[in-house]
Amino acid sequence: MIKTYLLFLVSILPSSLPLLAKPIDILFGTSGRGAEGIYHATFNPENGKFTPSKLGAKIGSPGFLTTHPNGKILYSLGRWEENAGALGYHIGPKGELKEFTRMVCPDGGGAHIAVHPSGKFLLTAQYGGGSVAMFPLDQDGDLLKPTVIEHEGGSKVVDRRQESPHPHWTGFSPDGKYALIPDLGLDQIVIYKVDTNKPSISKHGVAQSVPGGGPRHMRFSTDGKFIYLLNELSLSVTTFAWDPKKGTAKRLTTTPALSQKVKDGESFNSAAEILVHPSGKFVYSSNRGHDTVSVYQANPKTGKLKVVQVQPIRGAFPRNINLTPGADWLLAAGADSNTVAAHRIDQETGKLTYQRGSVINVPSPICILFLN
Repeated sequence: MIKTYLLFLVSILPSSLPLLAKPIDILFGTSGRGAEGIYHATFNPENGKFTPSKLGAKIGSPGFLTTHPNGKILYSLGRWEENAGALGYHIGPKGELKEFTRMVCPDGGGAHIAVHPSGKFLLTAQYGGGSVAMFPLDQDGDLLKPTVIEHEGGSKVVDRRQESPHPHWTGFSPDGKYALIPDLGLDQIVIYKVDTNKPSISKHGVAQSVPGGGPRHMRFSTDGKFIYLLNELSLSVTTFAWDPKKGTAKRLTTTPALSQKVKDGESFNSAAEILVHPSGKFVYSSNRGHDTVSVYQANPKTGKLKVVQVQPIRGAFPRNINLTPGADWLLAAGADSNTVAAHRIDQETGKLTYQRGSVINVPSPICILFLN
């Protein structure tokens, strides 16, 4: 009788009713006091609620995280004993992690990590060592001995920050033919040609950013026509026009993330992360010190940006931000407040609204990674 009644209820419910959103698994890379490794939680995009964070894998300073194109393997930076390098974990159905490979980087700890779309290798950027390391991956995803490529020089515009190279991010062009490495010390994006057969990367050219800007992270526009480069030291975003055939980038415009008055009013301000909304209409960057996220409208024809909102993150020192897979929420990690807070995104304007109670405690979070 009960079963028949339930079937009747299902039959009369409107087919247009939205399905309840499934909670999303999140992994947090950490580095700092109180952090023990990679943490796991879930986030419900229906109501903005988190489950409590739990330690998923114990490792020193895992920092940034990335996944293999097959979605079944997580790679992280990390430190163990006297070593530093990269580690690989198999991802379980509920986000659980089981380490299966690790490999030392000869040039020390990394600041960022990314896997090539082919799944044949990954790159790490050594900020302190001034180098990029290429780790080949075998068919099972095991890390093989890396090749280290040293950057050279320094723009020397900003004292103590630009006397030498400081690669800060690793990523690839939309077609996977080029690797792009923003270097804070050089005021450049260093561009490498990718050979997936060996695999290997070779120096191809550079894109010059603004003097003293201090390139940190970058993203391509959704159509692949533009690069949005985040300048850490000047708290600005420089737009480049990308030529996929030549593998070159032409500098166009630079947009401040904050007003000069605001920047001058803080004892320490620096930009940390940049994101592009899947619609291509909006760009987001985080401001450490000011503890905010700048929201930009993007002109699809020129790539020019316009700040439309500066949103407090409800935390301290946002070293990382990320968009949920549906791009309806932006999560901001407060590295100094040990918090991650969720902000709902207005899909028409791109603006952010913090929902009270949408916050979780995570020790020293510096990377947010969603698992699909």
